[in-house]
Amino acid sequence: MIALSLTEIAAAMNGELHLAAPAASDTLTADSLVSGAVHTDSREVASGDIFVAKPGEETDGHLFAPAAVANGAVLIIVERLLDLPVAQVLVPDAVTGLGDLATAVIARVRATGPLRVIGITGSNGKTTTKNLLKAILERVGPTVAARASFNNEVGAPLTMLEVTEQTEFLVAEMGASAEGEIRRLVRMARPDIGVVLKVGLAHAGGFGGIDATVRTKSEMVTDLLPSDVAVLNVDDDRVAGMAALTKARVVWFGEGENAAVRASAIHGTRTGTSFTLHLPGGASRPVSFRVLGEHHVMNALAAAAVADVIGVPIDDIVSALESVTVAERWRMEVMGGRDDITVINDAYNASPDSMTAALKTLAQIRKPDGRSIAVLGEMSELGELAGDEHDRIGLLAVRLNISQLVVVGPAARRMHISTINEGSWDGESAYVDNADEAFALLSDTVKPGDTVLVKSSNSAGLRFLGDRLGKLYSW
Repeated sequence: MIALSLTEIAAAMNGELHLAAPAASDTLTADSLVSGAVHTDSREVASGDIFVAKPGEETDGHLFAPAAVANGAVLIIVERLLDLPVAQVLVPDAVTGLGDLATAVIARVRATGPLRVIGITGSNGKTTTKNLLKAILERVGPTVAARASFNNEVGAPLTMLEVTEQTEFLVAEMGASAEGEIRRLVRMARPDIGVVLKVGLAHAGGFGGIDATVRTKSEMVTDLLPSDVAVLNVDDDRVAGMAALTKARVVWFGEGENAAVRASAIHGTRTGTSFTLHLPGGASRPVSFRVLGEHHVMNALAAAAVADVIGVPIDDIVSALESVTVAERWRMEVMGGRDDITVINDAYNASPDSMTAALKTLAQIRKPDGRSIAVLGEMSELGELAGDEHDRIGLLAVRLNISQLVVVGPAARRMHISTINEGSWDGESAYVDNADEAFALLSDTVKPGDTVLVKSSNSAGLRFLGDRLGKLYSW
């Protein structure tokens, strides 16, 4: 974080500063500057850092404040004062205070430095697009981007607080589970460029339906200024409709001829996807994109569109895209290799759209002499749509001629039932209650040359099953 005095931090958070008793010569004063990192996990705290004692659903961050102080925290943000020898800022709500601090830091850096902010949202692809854009922009100047999927009311401001006076680009994922949450994040960071990738059924249950999802994702562009840029997916009608809601200049990306940034000659293989990238003004280049799955081409186009707006030359864009080999941990992550067995671990997130894309990729890349095996778990947060969408994925597996389906967990069982009801398989779908049973089954049945996809929402925990299988079949 940029250096701020304890007084400035308290003021930014609308909190009360309480100094530690002057028991030692190095006790901080109100004017002492703090520039350490900000954490909500006491295990990550190092000397000089700030710890936010955030209450959680299962535990309370205040319980871990002593550990944070022992690790070197010089300031803790609390909702109740603690008997600890450290400066404390008392706030009514730690998460709100964290966001207020991020807002103040971004505003100060903007006022004095070259910072440009890119906000990214969408039902799918946020993390991949963020990683691709980070790979491009790091070649241009100092860049801060979210770790993993730090995109909610806690993760996003933690990322924002990593900027310094030298940071040129902040790439911020902005996710939501309810209306108004993206707007809050947008107003913290004030993006110069807002990206909307796709509107699908991910989290539709939490939003209350697809219309509410559209309204929520559109919050990315409604506050943009005429001097800003909205980068929108022209192939998604729901996203394309957001052009009418923004004052910003719109840049379209997609596969069609009406996109300013588009792809042609798309060809997917087991090692990635080749395509030709076209930018405004007629520039085009071939791209050998090593991230598995044709659906990730749209994420590459979104990243390229932002980079082009910023002024990155096309050759640098292509070079950076070709340098990325995996979207993110547990996202189309290729593992295994022994006996020509491939394991694709894509079990960090799952929605009907991403599940469909992953199954299509599996069907496309299976070896001619090997089988395609899909190990599928629950798609969470679909609400009343869950039953029908799990049915649809089961039917899709049959229609794609997936060789073997293994459905894991009661919440996903309808996928198995749907394949049986389709009547075209005989023993080619199996149901197990948990990941351990799935591992035992697959350990006995996977053959040389097979390609195994593991796909589920994060809550199903199948990413760890994917890791076990990847290790089992690695050299």
